Amino acid sequence: MGKVLVIGSGGREHAIACAFKRNGHKTYVSPGNFGMVEDVILVPAMDFPATVEYVKANAIDLVFVGPEQPLSEGIADYLQENGIAVIGPSRAAARIESSKAFAKNLMQRYGIPTAAYRSFDRLEEADAYLKDSAYPQVIKADGLAAGKGVVIAQDYKEAKSALEAMMQDQVFGESGSRVVIEEFMRGWEASVFAFTDGENFVSTIFSQDHKPLLDGDKGPNTGGMGAYAPVKSAEKYRDEVNRKIFAPTLKAMREEGCPYKGVLYAGLMITDEGPKVVEFNCRFGDPETEVVLPLLKTDLFAISRAILDGKISKIDIEWEPAYAVTVVAASGGYPGKYEKNITIEFNDGLLRGDHHKIFFAGVKRQGQDLVTSGGRVMMVTAIAESLDLAREIAYRDIEKVRFANMQYRKDIGSKGY
Repeated sequence: MGKVLVIGSGGREHAIACAFKRNGHKTYVSPGNFGMVEDVILVPAMDFPATVEYVKANAIDLVFVGPEQPLSEGIADYLQENGIAVIGPSRAAARIESSKAFAKNLMQRYGIPTAAYRSFDRLEEADAYLKDSAYPQVIKADGLAAGKGVVIAQDYKEAKSALEAMMQDQVFGESGSRVVIEEFMRGWEASVFAFTDGENFVSTIFSQDHKPLLDGDKGPNTGGMGAYAPVKSAEKYRDEVNRKIFAPTLKAMREEGCPYKGVLYAGLMITDEGPKVVEFNCRFGDPETEVVLPLLKTDLFAISRAILDGKISKIDIEWEPAYAVTVVAASGGYPGKYEKNITIEFNDGLLRGDHHKIFFAGVKRQGQDLVTSGGRVMMVTAIAESLDLAREIAYRDIEKVRFANMQYRKDIGSKGY
């Protein structure tokens, strides 16, 4: 059995750590959060040199990087240069997420299906373009924005407001100094990951994230309010996604001199013309990870070794014949301003059982209490033989969680594509 260090602190990292742990691997998380304490060994936050020291001092076999920020800052490059096995793309390859303009330009040049787009780094030029555009239009901050830097503008007034918020008011900091404006694609969304060694890849089951805050896909975009997997009706598109999206994207990255190794996320729109890329992420998606990894039968450590050894095409990846649903419990006010340090209470029995799991995100310990510390507080995940039963269990369980002004969507998985 191996020793694994997972970098990150949210529900995604909790789910990654649990996937390693259930196959017997000793699992550390840095910095993690106090909600994970029963599952993993928590390690304080570390800079890159301290991470190298810790890995070597504790004979860690593998580092698995969860979030996009350290990847965009070059953590994988640094660890590799210091002889450490790490799952995560290089800084250059992570641009597929850290710069939407890079990703869109790559897709355009290599014929990968996606929405038509323009990018702008001057407010006046973007504004002039939007005045003459047909609506709706999709406006995206170019850089990282924790999944919230996207606005679907229904008219010029909404578009101008979004543009000024990103480029003038800098609500997303430097990430909004450039924007990408895309045509609005019609269809339904699905997500899929690829495990890749840079040359070959294996795609996962499909999942579906629910980004808007409110039921019926209303309200502002968030980092994700819930997800379910598998999405059975997406399966018929697997070959097309593999042939027209993953394979040419990985080839493009090699030809651009930045081969992509690790986990590649493709957010898709299933249109009348077939699947098109909404966005790429350079890591596992959140909250999709919280429904995909609980259904993974194959050892994630073995998959990671196959990525590192260039043998991903040699591994058979198996999945549980079941469904998973995760519902996010979020702080009141999220994705805007929200209160912190609110005590969380649980009814007895919630944290035990084979059919449900809480993945903790924005929590910390205050005295003897578990309190809120982020917008997305936890993900309540249920697994069952049918989608309806998984939904039933997840919603039964989330009603056993209480904290002031808690909000969650009541319709996760109800579309049942």
